[in-house]
Amino acid sequence: MSPFRIIAVVCASQVLVQIGAFAVPALLPVFIDEWALSNTDAGWIISAFYAAYTLCVPVLVSLTDRIDPKKIYLGSAAFTAIAAIGYALLADGLWSAMAFRAMAGIGWAGTYMPGLKALSDFVEGPRQSRAVALHAASVGVSGALSFVIAGAIADTFGWRWGIALGGAGAILAFIVMAAMLPGRAPVPSGSRALLDFRPVLCNRSALAYSLGYMVHTWEMNTLRAWVVTFLVFSAAYSGGGPQWAGPAAVATALSLAGIWASVSGNEIAIRIGRRKFILTVMFASMAMAAMIGFASVLSYEIVAVLCVMYGVLIWADSASLTAGAVGSALPGQRGATLAVHSTLGYGGGFAGPLVAGLILDGAGGAGVVAWGLAFASVAAVLTIGPLALFILRPKDLSGDRPNAP
Repeated sequence: MSPFRIIAVVCASQVLVQIGAFAVPALLPVFIDEWALSNTDAGWIISAFYAAYTLCVPVLVSLTDRIDPKKIYLGSAAFTAIAAIGYALLADGLWSAMAFRAMAGIGWAGTYMPGLKALSDFVEGPRQSRAVALHAASVGVSGALSFVIAGAIADTFGWRWGIALGGAGAILAFIVMAAMLPGRAPVPSGSRALLDFRPVLCNRSALAYSLGYMVHTWEMNTLRAWVVTFLVFSAAYSGGGPQWAGPAAVATALSLAGIWASVSGNEIAIRIGRRKFILTVMFASMAMAAMIGFASVLSYEIVAVLCVMYGVLIWADSASLTAGAVGSALPGQRGATLAVHSTLGYGGGFAGPLVAGLILDGAGGAGVVAWGLAFASVAAVLTIGPLALFILRPKDLSGDRPNAP
C-alpha cells in the first residue's frame, strides 16, 4: 500500500473517530445551566477526559512497540463509541458526565497516538514530518467541526443528539481502519520492560519537544474547553454579538485557522529551524494569553477576532513539536517516545481546564478580572516551554534546514 493511501486512510479515520471530541466543551454552557454546575464542576467534567487519557496513554501507546497498533486502535474506537452513546443516553449530572468523559479519554488514548504510530511506521524519512503534520491537521479538522456540528444538532434536536454523533463517527472509523489499513508487525524492542521509559527520558531532543508539547497542550485545551463559555460571557457583557458569529461558530473558526497554522508552521520550521520557530511562537502566545482575558471589556466582535488570532498562535507549533518528538525517537522506541510525549502533553491538558475553572471560582465567578487571571495563569505556565528548549537544545530533523540555530 502506497504511503499516500496509508496517510489518507489513517487521517480519514481520525476525522471520524474524533468528530465528537469537543461536543461537550461546545455545549458546556448548557450543562452549567441545566445541572447547576459551578465553574470548578465544569472544569472537572472537561478534565476527566484528559485525566483518563493521561493515565492510560503510557500503556496503550507503549504497547504499539510490541503489537500491531491497528489492534489497539480498533478496540479504542469501539470504546469511544460506547462513551459517546453512553453520555448521550445516561448522563444527568456531574458524576455521570465525568464517568463517560473519562471513558472517552481512554478511547482517545488508544486512537490518537496509536493512529500516529501506525502512520509513522509506514511513512519514514523526510516525508514523515509532513505526514505527522497532516495527521495533526485531520484531528484538528475533526475537533473544529465538532464544535459547530454539536451546537447545530443540539439547537435542533437537543444536546443528547449532539453528543451521540461522536459515537456514530467512531463506529465508522472502526470500519474504515479494519477494512483498509494493513497489519504490520512491530520492530522488536529488545528486553526493555513495557513501562521502562528511562531510555526515552535520556533522549534530550525528544524530551525537549515533549516538555514543549506539555505546555502547548495545557494552553490549547484551556482555550478549547472554555472558549465558548468565555465568548458567551463576552457577548452578555457587551450586549450581544452577531448571529452569524456565535460562540460555537467562532470556536470552529479558530480551530480551523489553527489547523492551517499547524501545517504551515511545520513547513516554516523545516525552512528556518524547528527550535527557532517554536520559541518564536511560544513567546508570541505568552503575550496573547496574558491579555486576552482582560480584553473581554471590549466589543464581542473584537474579542472573537482575538480568540481566532490566539488559536492560530496556539496551534502554530503543534505539529512541529510532535514531529520533533517522533523524528527524535530511537529505533524500537517510537511507541514509548510517543507515550511519554502524550502523557506529558495531556497531563498539561488535564490541568489546564481545571486550573482555569478553579481560578474563575476563586476570583468570584465569571467576570473580567476572573477571565483575565485565568488566561494569565496560562502565560505563566508557558514559560516552561522555552526553558526546556534552551536547556535541552533539541535537534532538527531529517529534511529540516541543516544547522538551524
